[in-house]
Formats: sequence, C-alpha cells, structure tokens
Amino acid sequence: MRLVVVGNGMVGQRFIEAVRARDVAGRVRMTVLAEENRPAYDRVRLSAYFAGATAEELNLHTPDEHVDLRLGEPAVLVDPKRRVVGTARADYEYDALVLATGSTPFVPSIDGITATGCFLYRTMDDLAAIRSYASGKRLGAVIGGGLLGLEAANALRLLGLTTHIVEFAPRLMPMQVDEAGGAMLRRHVEELGLTVHTGTTTTAVRTRPDGSVQGLTLADGSWVPADLVVVAAGVRPRDSLAREAGLAVADRGGVLVDEACRTSAPDIYAIGECAAISVAGGSARCYGLVAPGYAMAEVVADRLFGGSATFPGADTSTKLKLLGVDVASFGDAHGTTPGALDVTFTDPATRVYAKLVLSDDARTLLGGVLVGDARAYPTLRACVGGALPGPPLSLLAPASSGGGAAPLPGGAQVCSCHAVTRDTILAAIADGCSDVAALKASTRAGTGCGSCIPLLKQLLAESGVRMPKALCEHFDHSRRELFDIVRVRGIRTFSQLVAEYGRGRGCDICKPAVASILAALGNGYILDGEQAALQDTNDHHLANLQRNGTYSVVPRIPGGEITPEKLIVLGEVARDFNLYLKITGGQRIDMFGARVEQLPKIWRRLVDAGFESGHAYGKAVRTVKSCVGSTWCRYGVQDSVGLAIALELRYRGLRAPHKIKAAVSGCARECAEARGKDFGVIATEQGWNLYLGGNGGFRPRHADLFASDLSTDDLVRYIDRFLMFYIRTADRLQRTAAWLEALDGGLAYLRSVIVDDSLGLCDELDAAMARHVASYEDEWRATVDDPDRLWRFASFVNAPDTPDPTITFEVERGQPVPAGRRQPASLGMPAINARSRA
Repeated sequence: MRLVVVGNGMVGQRFIEAVRARDVAGRVRMTVLAEENRPAYDRVRLSAYFAGATAEELNLHTPDEHVDLRLGEPAVLVDPKRRVVGTARADYEYDALVLATGSTPFVPSIDGITATGCFLYRTMDDLAAIRSYASGKRLGAVIGGGLLGLEAANALRLLGLTTHIVEFAPRLMPMQVDEAGGAMLRRHVEELGLTVHTGTTTTAVRTRPDGSVQGLTLADGSWVPADLVVVAAGVRPRDSLAREAGLAVADRGGVLVDEACRTSAPDIYAIGECAAISVAGGSARCYGLVAPGYAMAEVVADRLFGGSATFPGADTSTKLKLLGVDVASFGDAHGTTPGALDVTFTDPATRVYAKLVLSDDARTLLGGVLVGDARAYPTLRACVGGALPGPPLSLLAPASSGGGAAPLPGGAQVCSCHAVTRDTILAAIADGCSDVAALKASTRAGTGCGSCIPLLKQLLAESGVRMPKALCEHFDHSRRELFDIVRVRGIRTFSQLVAEYGRGRGCDICKPAVASILAALGNGYILDGEQAALQDTNDHHLANLQRNGTYSVVPRIPGGEITPEKLIVLGEVARDFNLYLKITGGQRIDMFGARVEQLPKIWRRLVDAGFESGHAYGKAVRTVKSCVGSTWCRYGVQDSVGLAIALELRYRGLRAPHKIKAAVSGCARECAEARGKDFGVIATEQGWNLYLGGNGGFRPRHADLFASDLSTDDLVRYIDRFLMFYIRTADRLQRTAAWLEALDGGLAYLRSVIVDDSLGLCDELDAAMARHVASYEDEWRATVDDPDRLWRFASFVNAPDTPDPTITFEVERGQPVPAGRRQPASLGMPAINARSRA
C-alpha cells in the first residue's frame, strides 16, 4: 500500500504510530509530507519551551525505516482522479491519502496587525522568534484570552514583560468555564500581575515611526501600551487543499468526513483539527483538542487494515495549569442539557470554584468546571454520563466532607488521550504492573497530557498494590521513619537503633543507610568508633575504589575556579605519585591510580596546599558547576561563579540519601547545564530562577522550574529547605528527581512546604542547615591531622608500607592506566603513542 500522510503534527504522528503498530509485515510504504523543518513535537506542552524545555524533549517522532518523512516539503495540491499529491519538489502517488493538516491561527483584520513585533503563538519557530524579540522589551499584550492566549500571556510573563490580555468575550476561557469560573480565574490571573481586559476588542495596532509595535487601540477608545503583541485569537481548520481538490467541506470550515473519517473521495481520509465530523446526527464540527484527533487516527488506521471502527465521539474535556492555576472542564460544562441541575462550590479565601452539572434527577453526572483545585478532575471526567461516584459536596470539596466516592465503572475512561478504561488498567495491574511507570508502558495511559496519573495511583492503591516500607529484614520502618527516630531520640549509634527499633545485626542495606542518617544529623567523623563498620567501601577509605583495586583522588574545586598555584600542585602530585589525570564534567580534576597506602600522603600535600575533600566517594553534595557568568561573558547577567562557589562551600560535606549535583548558569543560554542537576540556578535580569529535581544517569530528567526572579537570600533559603526536606523524607538511594516525582502533590506540594510553610517545618529545616554549616569539618584534613586515624590505609595489616603487587599499570597516551585492559577501538587512525608496561 502506498500511503501518503499530509501533515506531521501530533495527530499525524499518532496516525503513523497506529499504522506501524498494525503493519507487522511491513507492507505499507508511507510518505509523510511535513511543512515544518522539524518532525512532530508536543504542541500541548509548547509553552514548556519558555521554562527551558528543548526541542529534543518536546519531540514525538522516532525514525522508522518504513516511514519516509519529508521535512519542509508541504503539499500544494491533491488530485483525487490521478491519486497524486504534489509538492514543490515532486508528485507522490497514493493508494490511500490521509489529510492531517491541522489548523491555522485566526488573525483578525485590523490595522497594523503585520507590524514588527506582532507574533503568532503556534510553532516552535514562533516561540523562538518571540523569545528573541522580547530581549530588552518591557511591555507585552496578548489578543485572545482563551487557552492559547493564557499560555502566551504566561510566556511573556516568564520573559519578564508586563503583560495585558484582551478578550472579546465577557470572561477568560469562555469555551471552557462559566461566568463564575471565569471570575475566579481572573482573580488568579490578576494576582500574578497581569492586566485583563474582557468584553472588548482590539481595533488597531499602534506603531512607531520605525514600524514597530507601540500598543493596541481597544473598541472602548482606550489603548494598551505594548512593545510586543501575540495574536492568540483562535484557530480555523486548514482545509484549503481539500477545497481546491473538490472535496466536500463543512459550512463552518473543515474537511467533511463520515464516521470512518472518510472524505467525499473514498480513498482520502481527514483527521484532527482539519476534519469536520458529525456525532449523533448533529451538525459537523471540528475539534481543536488532541484527544478527538487521536481517536480519529486510530479509526483510520483500523479501516486501512480491514477493520470497521467508527469515531466514538469527542471527549472535549480539558485540564491545564494556566499561569500556575489549575483549570478543568469536562462534559456539558455549560449545562445546555434540558433540565440540567447545577451544584456549585465557591471558596473565595482559597480562590477555588467548582461546579457539577447533573441530570434533572440529580443522579447522572453530565459535566463540570473546576478552577483553582482540579484534583477531582480524573475521577469526575471518567464518570461523565454515569452515576455520581459519591455525594456532590464530597467530590467538590473532599476536605470538608467525610463522604467517600464509589468505585468507577469498568468502562469509564481513565485516560482520554489514549482511550484507556478502568478495566484495561485493572487488567494490566493483574498482569503484574505494580507502579505508574509499568502502567504507562503497558497501556499508554498517562503518556499524553498526564492528567490521569493521580487516578492511576489511586487504582494501584485500590488494587492492593503497595511497596513495602520496611528498609530491610532488620527494620520494619522506612528510611524516613528511621531518620525521625534518630533525630527525635538523639540516637548516636547503629547498635542502639537496631537494639531498640530493629532486630539482628544489620546488613549491607541498613548499615550504610543508617550511617548516612547519622552523618546527615552531624554525628562527627564518619570513621570513628562503630561508624566505620557501617560505611560503604568508598566511604571506608574516603575515596572511590576503581576496577584494578586502586582509588581516585578528587579534591574540591568550588565552582570550577582554580588558581595557577593550585593547578601546579595537582600536576606535581599526579607526577610524583604516577596518577592518571582527567578533567570531569563536574569541573574538577580527578586523579586515578592511587594505592590505598598512598592516600594519606597524597592528601597531606593537597590539604597543605589548601584543598579539601570533594566527597566524590560519598552520597553527599558533590559539585556546583558554573559558567563564567557576568565576570567575563558578554551575555552573562549575574555572577554565576561567585554564587556557585558560595553554594558549594555552604553545602560541602552534606550527607544525603543519594549524591547531589548542582549548577549555576549566568544567563538563559545555560552553559552550565543547570536543568540537568538536582538543583540548578539560572540567572535573570531580576535575580535567579531555581530549578529542582533534575538528573542525568539511566533515566535523565530535566529539573522543574520552582521559582523565578529570586533574590540571592531567598534563593539560598529555598535551596537550604529543599535539601533538608529531601534528606529528611527521601527513601534510601532515591535521587531528588525520583523523590520529587513520588511526592503526593509534586512540585506544588514541595512549594507549599518550603515556601508557604504548610507543615510548620521551615524553622526546623533552616536550623538544621545552620547546624551543618557551622559544624562542617573536612574529612581528609581530620584524617591526616590525626596519626591514630591512619592505620586503616594499608594494603597489608602486617606490612603497612608494602604496596599490593597485583596492581600494575601500562602507559596510554602518556598516562598510566590499568594493565590488561581491553584495547580501545582504533577508528582507523594511526597510533599516537606506544604502550609499555609499568
């Protein structure tokens, strides 16, 4: 089959995946004609670009040998009689054609709308252009107060522009929320410093003599000053190809299709925003949401392989976080069903509004609106058209009612993006899925907009899936519980803890975990007394054990800044002890190949030169990487090096459940890669943006934006509390990324704890960090200054000065490396050094 797909947006990409999943034999030859020069990306998360998300993170396309993706080659004509699609470069014959051309932004016909500084908000290129133009500007305006308009307004706010929103309707988001919900949403938005103009239109864009934007003239005669204008006034179906090809189109636009998504030409289909389809005998309409488009993609893929699928109807439910405000609507949100009843809940103090639309007998849920708190959305949306899962008040204000919700019916959709029902989720759990990640992989639920993830967790809990909290066989308590026991009881030894709260003698799981807890609570030198026996191999010798039995030496180089004198010392030490030198990604210099008996001698020289332990061997704060910042870089807006050094010296030696890495970038170009760290800081003109919960490793994760434009004092305060709350509550060997993802309430909950002090812990967390800073002692200085602590650094107890004869080296590229190693690939290059035994 020669299959041509016109368009590579989200729906077009979903169709490609649906076809490939069915085409096991590889009989479909697919050509995809894409207008943009980049493959499909996640438009739902497009605004994440302004929070630091990259094009790679938003990418949805995976290269496939069976798919010929033609980027930057839009279709310009369709000839149904010849079965040909034409582009500016070639003609493509087809046996089946799928139009997934999406929509085009609606641009009102007003004077000055094409002035320099007016932008659309639709593609990655649009956003890049907005970011570039916004540099140095102060004022912004958005034409349109719907979903896209509020996204655009938030983008301008993140770029530092004072922003106005102009909406023709009497309220924001008129298609999704009712009048009361719109009023509550407006309060949230205006509290963020944005100015809202509703019930008015823009009649002209004012321009300066140079042709650039100066502001907007409104219908009431007022004007809004603006240096930059974003037009987000809605979209129109992109149906011009179909019109020119003679295909039937709907009265209000869109390619007219039947329940199989087939156009008036039997071998041409249309899916997504460009398709106008009627449901239950109603008039044909287009849907501007991704879920109906995904459903259409599945229908057409099924039909092409001989199936009989039909469009099941459109789920127009939406849940978004706009300008930090949860907003959701589902079903008949406006109560247009005859006889419908409204049940509303309003809490002005917390800025929460909720409405349920019920049938005339108050038994069936028809729809609803949620503003300010959308935690009930997954359950409510899944119940639309069915019986209420509980008393209305308990659903709208669960904290104020003791009532509970009844179980969802088996056929209720848990994930509307991928049409996954409760029964499907429960079947996957029965087949062995024991966490959200497994359910995502098995059913695809939660991989779309993500709004169903809380419900996935709920179904796991209802199915009795629980991870045991016991740390190991010797303790029934979790690490978090043990931390609190040690802290509150003032326990100083493992022996006391296991005697009073555990059993047995401990193991290689609980001993290092308890050692970390004791160290985090300031229990002194980690190798004194019985603590030494609790440590991991690396901590036992304050160095990382390497593959050949030697150790690495990693002195701290705060912020990556080093003087020539210290650099010379490192070179001399490496030369005198025959060590391999390597500059790391953490902006430090690692020295490899030290025998255990050499470690005190090496560190004596380093300590005397002013170095201290870099804690590369411990579960602790490692490095705070930095760019050169405003000191040297012409793009830098803050002193990133100075801040990085201050942070690294503040948190040095801080023990934690896992290693902690950090970075500070001096501008938005992000040369220090701060968003890939446990905590990252990016400079702005007004201060610092703080990102939390990133990491590299097996499961890379970009950090989330926690707070913007912070002063240095507030920044340090929030990092202090973040680290101490993580150390206090995380599981054993749990990175901050996994810990943050596992927090009930996620980033919003963390913000409430360490900013709003919702748990009343901030004073304790501040005091804990103050104790750490005041009590810090360099472990290697404490070691080399005390002769009684040097006995453990020996290869042989009865011959402490004798080196291990099994450790040998050979020379590669002028440096010592472990002998007997597998030869590196030559890459077809001539040898650049001789290898010799040493």
